Amino acid sequence: MACQFAAGYASSRMIAIRTLDAAESWAAIPALADLLVEAVDAGASVSFMAPLDFGEAVGFWTEIAGSVDIGRRILIVAEQDKRLVGMVYLDLIPVPNQSHRAEIAMLIVALEVRRHGVGKRLMVAAEAAAVAAGRSLLTLDTRAGDKGERLYRAMGWTEIGRVPRYARASNGKLEDTVFFYKELAVAKEMAAE
Repeated sequence: MACQFAAGYASSRMIAIRTLDAAESWAAIPALADLLVEAVDAGASVSFMAPLDFGEAVGFWTEIAGSVDIGRRILIVAEQDKRLVGMVYLDLIPVPNQSHRAEIAMLIVALEVRRHGVGKRLMVAAEAAAVAAGRSLLTLDTRAGDKGERLYRAMGWTEIGRVPRYARASNGKLEDTVFFYKELAVAKEMAAE
């Protein structure tokens, strides 16, 4: 399902948010790799070190597409003029005692469309996809002080805590990480207990 919204900074340009199916995930690998390389090289804390090799990024997205293919992950993208400008993916927890939850594993927005609500719209779509997948609890982590931290707080996520020097920034420096959770469809889950 796609939803569109005005980007605000270019009135004639629309951004569509949609969930990719397995075939679309495989086809999007080069564009996803470009987006990841741009983000890491610009300093994003998303599991990789700068400079990120395009081939390494392709390998990562190949693994993710395989997981989408078997229903282990959900991949949602933002597209402008048929070009990928953002993504978020959910990791559906496959163990029986945690089948009620998912993790927001990665959120990236292209530099050119940042600060125009794309990240928020991707997160709204991710939360809806989690509910549709029967998940009532989401978790995520982000670098302390990052723009993402402000976004998640503004969207009603609850901080669990901070871990000092948890992960390396793309430049190699150890930085603190903040962990968050958000309960979704809590009433439905509690009624089932």
